[in-house]
Amino acid sequence: MAKIKPTSNPKLKLLGFNNLTKTLSFNIYDICYARTKEHQQEYVEYIDEAYNAERLTAILTEVAHIIGANILNVARQDYDPQGASVTMLISEGHLDGLPTPVPLGKKPPAASKKNSVVSHLDKSHITVHTYPENHPDAGISTFRADIDISTCGKISPLKALNYLIKSFESDIVVMDYRVRGFTRNVRGMKHFIDHNIDSTQNFIARDIKDKYDMVDVNVYQENIFHTKMKLKELDLDTYLFGEGASELPPREAKRIRDRVNHEIMEIFYGKNIQS
Repeated sequence: MAKIKPTSNPKLKLLGFNNLTKTLSFNIYDICYARTKEHQQEYVEYIDEAYNAERLTAILTEVAHIIGANILNVARQDYDPQGASVTMLISEGHLDGLPTPVPLGKKPPAASKKNSVVSHLDKSHITVHTYPENHPDAGISTFRADIDISTCGKISPLKALNYLIKSFESDIVVMDYRVRGFTRNVRGMKHFIDHNIDSTQNFIARDIKDKYDMVDVNVYQENIFHTKMKLKELDLDTYLFGEGASELPPREAKRIRDRVNHEIMEIFYGKNIQS
């Protein structure tokens, strides 16, 4: 992973706790073409297994480690018929006197038949929710994961950006980074941001940038930074579920490629596009 270039201002001498809240929000999409209803159902089941609450807990636990946070509490839930959620509360301080988090793979006391896990940080949290779905007629199946990392203090969610993009092997990533509130220095002066940033792209590794087309919509004066990403190359084999591109007649392969590309463009631009 490429190193993140330094973005810190000279160290602020604060009046107390750093009250700035830094929030990184993702919408991550994985798209698949499954020609038959059986293949569509198999894809949803595969995604549900690959990104169940236990696997998501492992991903978010690694996120907490990357940003230097301690996990205080975890809550997780697998849903019927599909999807999962995990919430973590985290802290940048030590854990003395705090309850011991539930270990991975273990059920919390009095757990219901469905797994549920929540993790908490001190005034900070990490959450993920998944949404597998499929088109009833077009053969398109889409997996969406919504991820939010909200931190206070010195820890920054931006450190986990590259890890999350790679963990979900994303076709499309829509992310928002925002700094809220203010903190005071020892003279009482307010600071509405404590680091330099002009785009979340500054924190994305070069090997990821090479794979994606990216668009920014930033509102600098409000400390709001919005980036959309989509894969540059459409390798049809990576989108087919239950069969390979070599098994398809050329005209059928082109029709499926066009359908997948149409789905990607609609999600990327956030609107319906006439075929």
